[in-house]
Amino acid sequence: MRAAPGVARSYARALFALARERGQGEVVARELGAAAELLDREPELAALLARPWVPAGAKRDAAAEVARQLAVSALTRDFLALVAAHGRAGHLGTILAAYRDLADEAAGRARARVRVAVALGDEGRAALARRLGAALDGKQVVLEEVVDRGLLGGFVAEIGSLLVDGSLDGQLARVRERLARG
Repeated sequence: MRAAPGVARSYARALFALARERGQGEVVARELGAAAELLDREPELAALLARPWVPAGAKRDAAAEVARQLAVSALTRDFLALVAAHGRAGHLGTILAAYRDLADEAAGRARARVRVAVALGDEGRAALARRLGAALDGKQVVLEEVVDRGLLGGFVAEIGSLLVDGSLDGQLARVRERLARG
């Protein structure tokens, strides 16, 4: 179940403001990620938290148990309980994405999903992150690397709505287009 972007952003904005105030921005992001992963791995728990007939108190208790198992901070624990009690636990992944966007914006970071023909080594990953960062006015770029055996070579990076095609496939397509135009 996905939350409307506005709803997820509202929850994320409130949590992010509290986390920054307490100096726990990155910690809360990690803890929310762990909670979202747990709900993905435990569909029975996610279903329990999503059922409208389950009392809010029972959902809060279940969320508190999740928080205890994950050994999260008090802020994350309280947030999980609030989200569960309001029937929004199924939206945790969308809330997490909105939270990460806010944290990245505040830190001057950008996340790039990079498709590559072969896995990049540490040096290649760092060099690509630097080059993409330079193209984004010096932002720190965090790469999410995905090996795509369909690419002939190079990379395709998606950074928000920006697409950087440095693949051999893209170069061949541009040459083909130029030749077709004459």
